[in-house]
Amino acid sequence: IGIVRVLFIYDNTISPLSNFSPLGAMALFGGAYFNKSWKAFGFPLLTLFVSDVFLSLRVYSELSNGILYGGWYWVYGAFALMTIAGKLLIKKVTPVSILTAALVSVTIHWIVSDIGVWHSSAIYAQTWSGYIACLIAAIAYELKLLAGTVIYGAVLFGLFERLQLKYAVLKSV
Repeated sequence: IGIVRVLFIYDNTISPLSNFSPLGAMALFGGAYFNKSWKAFGFPLLTLFVSDVFLSLRVYSELSNGILYGGWYWVYGAFALMTIAGKLLIKKVTPVSILTAALVSVTIHWIVSDIGVWHSSAIYAQTWSGYIACLIAAIAYELKLLAGTVIYGAVLFGLFERLQLKYAVLKSV
């Protein structure tokens, strides 16, 4: 499912599907279901890393610093916090708990990842109003991340809940 992030980027321009990815749903899913922390965090972060490396080498090579982009640690930190949100907010899988976790986690992503964009950018003044301008500019991308998190989350959580009914071994992931 993580391959979708790579498939929606055709060249080094911003596409209409930029940020419409399953990564937010994967962070929530990992936090909600995996008992071991390395699995919970590894699931979304490893997918993010593999897709980042691919995109950095194949699509955004002129923008990358080695195999990753500047400020990558803010994005990875945001996804780690999103995983924690999944662990804390989804005690029982319901549409309300998933939607709540999606809203909270995308807000976390928006605030944390944009610190890196704002801090490393020459476009935004290094002031509070510059950070707010950066946040405002990111709204369209975060709305796409929210849509992706909700839609892919419904698929991931729905399929897994159905699979757990059929295969009891999945209840102890």
